[in-house]
Amino acid sequence: MITLTSDFGLKDPYVAEMKGVILTINPDATLIDITHDIEKFNIRKAAFTLASVSPYFPDGTVHLAVVDPGVGTQRRAILIQTKKGFFVGPDNGILILAAQNQGIEHVYQLTNKKFMMPKVSSTFHGRDIFAPAAAHLKMGVEPLEFGPDVKDPIVPLFAQVKYGKGFLTGEVLDVDGFGNIITNINEKHVVCERGKTISIELTNAPIKLAFRKTYAQAKGKQPILLIGSHGFLEIALNQASAAGKFHAKVGDKIKVSFA
Repeated sequence: MITLTSDFGLKDPYVAEMKGVILTINPDATLIDITHDIEKFNIRKAAFTLASVSPYFPDGTVHLAVVDPGVGTQRRAILIQTKKGFFVGPDNGILILAAQNQGIEHVYQLTNKKFMMPKVSSTFHGRDIFAPAAAHLKMGVEPLEFGPDVKDPIVPLFAQVKYGKGFLTGEVLDVDGFGNIITNINEKHVVCERGKTISIELTNAPIKLAFRKTYAQAKGKQPILLIGSHGFLEIALNQASAAGKFHAKVGDKIKVSFA
C-alpha cells in the first residue's frame, strides 16, 4: 500500500504521472490518495495531515508526500524508515512529525539513480525520484540500497516541543474548521490528570484551563484543554471557536505549565 499526499490538486496531470510511474514499476501496488488539496507550499499543513492519518494504515505502508517549494535546490530527497512503515519525500519537514510519532529507525538520502527515472527533472521530483522510490520499496528493495544515512534530517519548529522545569513550549500546529486550536504538544508530553487546571500562555496572554476528556464537558462557552482525536493537545470551546475567542492563529507560540 502506498499513500499519496500533495499540493498538486487534480486539475493538472501531476498526480496521474506519479501514479503511472508507480504502477509501471509495481503493477500490484495499492494506491491511496490522502489528499492533493493541501494549500500550495504549506508544509506545516501537509505534515499535520500526514501525522493525523498515518497511524491508521497497516504496518509496512509507504507514505509518499510532496509539498516541495525547494525542489531542484540543495534540499535532500529522503526515505524515513520507522517502526511501522516508511515515509518518502523532500527533507523539508513534511515527513518528520508523522515519522517521529511512529519511532524513527533510519533516514536515508535518495541518491541511487538505479531507483529513479532515467531522466530526472529539476522541477518534478515527485514523479522522477519519490514515486520510483516508493514503488521499489514495495517491490522489496532494502531501504539502505537507496543511499547513505542521514543523521540530521530537518526538524522544523512546528515539530519541536521544548521542555522546561514544569512547563512545555510549543506552537499552534493547526486550527480546524470548528475553531479548535490544535498544538504540536502530543499526549506523550502531557503529565496531568483530567480534571486538573493547567496554566497556558497563548499570544502572550495567561489563561487557566480545565483539562477535560470531551468537548461537551465545557460549560457553556467556557474554554477547555483536551487531547483531540489525533493525539494532540487542543484548546476548545463547546460549540464555538476557541481560535476566534483567543485571536489565535497557526504558528503562535504556546507555553503549558503543569505545576
